[in-house]
Amino acid sequence: MAGLSTSALDIAPSARPFSALPSAIPDFWALTKPEVNFLIVIATFAGFYLGYRYPGDLHNFPLGRLLNVLFGTLLVASGTGTLNQYLEHHFDAQMRRTHRRPVAAGRVRPATAAWFGVLLSFIGGVYLFVAVNPLASALALFTLSTYLLIYTPLKRKTPLCTLVGAFPGAMPVMIGWAAASGSITSGRAWILYAVLFLWQFPHFMAIAWIYRDDYARAGYLIFPTKNASGFLASLTGVPALALFIAGIGAVAANRGAILQYSATIVLGLGLLYCASRQILHPSRIAARRLLKATIVYLPLQFLILIFRKG
Repeated sequence: MAGLSTSALDIAPSARPFSALPSAIPDFWALTKPEVNFLIVIATFAGFYLGYRYPGDLHNFPLGRLLNVLFGTLLVASGTGTLNQYLEHHFDAQMRRTHRRPVAAGRVRPATAAWFGVLLSFIGGVYLFVAVNPLASALALFTLSTYLLIYTPLKRKTPLCTLVGAFPGAMPVMIGWAAASGSITSGRAWILYAVLFLWQFPHFMAIAWIYRDDYARAGYLIFPTKNASGFLASLTGVPALALFIAGIGAVAANRGAILQYSATIVLGLGLLYCASRQILHPSRIAARRLLKATIVYLPLQFLILIFRKG
């Protein structure tokens, strides 16, 4: 708590603590990685709604529990993002993509970011335990620990880090499902998990190709030293094809109609096209198009599933 109470001084040592607080807010907001949290909230919402047993009974829909799981998950995710920036600030400073992040740029001291991240994560975990259920809390804290303690250090050791990171990365849908049903044993839950798990590969590979020089400069082994194009093809094309199949499977599991099947097929083919362009003719332009396609795909696929639930 002492580190948090002096955060204003950490950012502007020459200013008075309270006068510095307004200027500190954007940096603490940036520490939470809000752009990542947006997708996490969408995935958690989808997991909750699809995991709720009586979707047609809107009168008794547990809106309070939904808001609780979204809030608690957002706190844990924000804490994870903050702690990730604390752990990697030396490497972030070497990358053009991340050198302006608050800790990397020196606007927030590492110790302050660490305390802030721990506080957010602890409050979020406790909140989920009390306001939702122990399973949702356990899944959220499992995601945090595997992301920070396994995936994060692996990024500097092996290109297989992407595969490892996809496991905790797909957990938000399971957190939402656990909050709605109290269990994650349903086959439908795991099909939804597979959709988010597979989606991460073309999404992250697009980012990795765009900033591959940055990653290499900072010592991240996102691509192998030999046959980077082959590795790109394997971790983009195969998951994109599997995602196409998993998306159709998710529609079937949620009793989709012809409209849901058609929309899923169109989405999947669009993503496959962008993925194939990046595989056949790797470039930053193709990678950016693939990245945009993945960003469009995920929320639309969840909407397709949600609108047919019941």
